[in-house]
Amino acid sequence: MQYRKLGSSDLHVSEISLGSWLTYGVGVEAQSARACLDAAFDVGINFIDTANVYGRGAAETFLGEALSTRSRDSYVLATKLFFPMSDTDRGLSRAQIEKQLDASLRRLRTDVIDLYQCHRYDDATPLDETMEALTAAVRSGKVRTIGFSEWPVDKIEAALAMSGVEKFVSSQPQYSLLWREPEERVIPVCAANGISQIVWSPLAQGVLTGKYSANAPPPQGTRATSEEMGGFMDRLMQRPVLEAVDRLRPLAAEAGLSLAQFALAWVLREPNVASAIIGASRPSQVEENAAASGASVDPALFAEAERIVSSAA
Repeated sequence: MQYRKLGSSDLHVSEISLGSWLTYGVGVEAQSARACLDAAFDVGINFIDTANVYGRGAAETFLGEALSTRSRDSYVLATKLFFPMSDTDRGLSRAQIEKQLDASLRRLRTDVIDLYQCHRYDDATPLDETMEALTAAVRSGKVRTIGFSEWPVDKIEAALAMSGVEKFVSSQPQYSLLWREPEERVIPVCAANGISQIVWSPLAQGVLTGKYSANAPPPQGTRATSEEMGGFMDRLMQRPVLEAVDRLRPLAAEAGLSLAQFALAWVLREPNVASAIIGASRPSQVEENAAASGASVDPALFAEAERIVSSAA
């Protein structure tokens, strides 16, 4: 496993990180989830990403218990807030940041969160209130660094322009061979301002693993067949997309990688990406994906992959 510096912070995170959206505490039973977490540490993953809203606290609770026997300096722990935790608890107000941070710390069984992220932008709260509350969280010692996920570029720039507040060190966008939108504006702004990308869905909800075929129904037990976990996949489960992904197989084989490893290596070719978040329900998935770290791939293969998917994604 190789490691990259997270923005302007002093944190170094594994190129592959373990996420918990739709999995731990929710869609994957505890024994399997713990096995995946153990496998992550075995292969050198030191970066664990979660959020308060994942299972309405269930993912954080699972991780708090599962990580409690490990040395706190052996992993970098990231969580988020914004989405509703109750009928009245949501957003990025000062009161919510204080309340949700303390609740996350309790569930995670820790005194400090290494990276505290705004899960989305809150139009209902003034930006200066959010930034001042995040700054107070850092200066209290409860948070080491701050980040955001899927913020509009003008709001990123507005936060960067503020004086007397902590600066963001990370951005968490959706980014993959099948979703390249961050390249246009988000990555350039972040790269110029000491902000790294932590990528979610680098395997496009599993589509870039090649497990889905244009000519057959989704295999039982996969995310696309799950009522709980498959709701975000409609755009990806289209015949042109699946056919394009199938055409990537020879390129991955030429690089000596599985299709999933090839897709992760493509994401990691971008210097502004610090880590690609994977989800896993089996230890073998963790092991396979982790092997993408440090992979050396001929840029011509990546260019051909981009050409293949450009008309389908």
